[in-house]
Amino acid sequence: MQKTILITGSSRGIGASTARLAALQGYQVMVNYITNQQAALKIVDDINQNGGKASCQQADVSSESDVVALFQTIDRQLGPLTALVNNAGILEHQMRVEQMDVERWQRVLASNVLSCFLCSREAIHRMSQKRGGAGGSIVNVSSIAARTGSPGEYVDYAASKGAVDAFTLGLAKEVADEGIRVNAVRPGFIYTDIHASGGEPNRVDRLKDSLPMKRGGTPDEVAHAILWLLSDEASYCTGTFLDLTGGR
Repeated sequence: MQKTILITGSSRGIGASTARLAALQGYQVMVNYITNQQAALKIVDDINQNGGKASCQQADVSSESDVVALFQTIDRQLGPLTALVNNAGILEHQMRVEQMDVERWQRVLASNVLSCFLCSREAIHRMSQKRGGAGGSIVNVSSIAARTGSPGEYVDYAASKGAVDAFTLGLAKEVADEGIRVNAVRPGFIYTDIHASGGEPNRVDRLKDSLPMKRGGTPDEVAHAILWLLSDEASYCTGTFLDLTGGR
C-alpha cells in the first residue's frame, strides 16, 4: 500500500526535516505552508528531483474551510492518507502573563490547538477502519514547555502544548480500536527559526549549557523520532510521549 503523509507547517524547521525524511522512507508527501510558498516549493523540488513524490498546498490549518480543502486536495493528488503530523504552530514575543492580551492567546490557541483538532478530524474520516479506511498514524508535535510552563517567556505557548498533550492522550484512546495510533513528540531546545518569533533568535545557545547534554537539538533529530512513531516499528505505541530534550 502506498504511504501518504501530510505534515502541517512543513516549509521550515522540524516540519521541513520531517518532509524530507518521510520522502526518503517512501512516503508521498504533502507539504503544507501558510505564507512561505518559495520555501515549500524548494522542499517539493528537492524531494521530486531525488526520486520521491511531493506536492505543496497553502492552507491556514486553524481555518476549518482551509483544512477541508487541503484534505480534498490530498485525496485528489496523492490518494488515501496514511499518516498525519500536526506540526504547525506559533509562539509570540517573550513576555509575562500580565502583559499579554486576549488576541495573542486566541492566535496561539488557534494555531497550536485548533489546528490539531481540525486536521485530526479530517484524517480520522479517512483512516478509521470503522469508516472503511485502512488505519493510519498521527503524531502531534508538542513541546517540553507543556511540562515546564515557560514562565516569564511563553506561558500561553506552554498552555497550548499542554492542551495538545491532553488531546493526544484522549484521541489515542478514542480511536485505538479503529486502526489509528496517536502519539506525540515533545522537543526541547531545538535549533529552528521559531525562536526569532519570540524575539531571541539565539535562545538555544543561551540555554544549552543548562542541559545535561550541553547542546541544543536539531530538526533532523526530531524528524527521526516522528518517523519512528509513524512506523510499524512503533506498532504497539499509542498515547505515547517521546521527549527530545537533551536530558532536561
